[in-house]
Amino acid sequence: MKSYLFHTTFLAIVACLLWSSAFAGIKIGLPYITPLQFAGIRFFISGLLILPFTLKWKNYWYFVRNNFSVILTVALLNNLIHYALFYIGLSMVPAALAAIVIGSGPLFIALVAHFYMPDDKLTFKKLAIFLVGFGGIALVSLGRNDFSSVGNISITGVLLLLLVNLISGFGNVIVARDKQNIPPLVFSSSMMIIGGGGLFLISIPIEGWNFGPKPFEFYAALAWLSFLSAAAISIWFTLLKRPGVKVSNLNFWKFLIPVSGAILAWTLLPEEKPGLVAIIGMIIIASALVMLNIYRRRHS
Repeated sequence: MKSYLFHTTFLAIVACLLWSSAFAGIKIGLPYITPLQFAGIRFFISGLLILPFTLKWKNYWYFVRNNFSVILTVALLNNLIHYALFYIGLSMVPAALAAIVIGSGPLFIALVAHFYMPDDKLTFKKLAIFLVGFGGIALVSLGRNDFSSVGNISITGVLLLLLVNLISGFGNVIVARDKQNIPPLVFSSSMMIIGGGGLFLISIPIEGWNFGPKPFEFYAALAWLSFLSAAAISIWFTLLKRPGVKVSNLNFWKFLIPVSGAILAWTLLPEEKPGLVAIIGMIIIASALVMLNIYRRRHS
């Protein structure tokens, strides 16, 4: 039982389930603070939460100092550039379309891994499985959102969201290629402290100063988001650094995030109800996950 709890598949599912709950927390907190400032505070606190579980301060600083360029690059990609482009792109396109574009993330990450990870090539069979999974994501989004406004799309917004997916791919590849240099917890903690702090500082001239008394639900949402980011990103970085773990295979599990998010919404929000199209999409995603695992076992 203990070995199963540390299995790559189990931990990947746990991380994706944690990420799927972020949508509810963001929805609760955003009415009381601006987006970039909220994200910056959240990630900075997440990095601090991981600190007690890392190395002694001298050893921690040794790894950060000697690998600062790599950590700074991932912080810029995963936090600063990622969230800046995400919120700009989201403001230009309908939420339903944005959900589909962002849902294609695992496919774009697999494309980046194909060119930058010699042992992670995207074969035609594997590409077909990814496209099946993406089709399921599209159906889940279709079944949960109103597409009446999709005609008023901005090509620039779509391109920015696609760029977010590519940036995420490069961030994953950089962490995966750094198998030995930086311990995963040191990497995730320092990356979020630098990225979150930088995002917060940049948000002030852009969004202004948004501090003052806030209701309990805001602090509860912030606490949960900080915890889940600390846990999920630490798990993900640990898995990316494991020998034999391929970036594309690991990121395929992210197709679970919108599925779990939809189930949580149906459970917690009275206005959300399951639809036939969304359920069919979930079945397709589950089928794609089964196909990928069969493919992986045959080629391992």
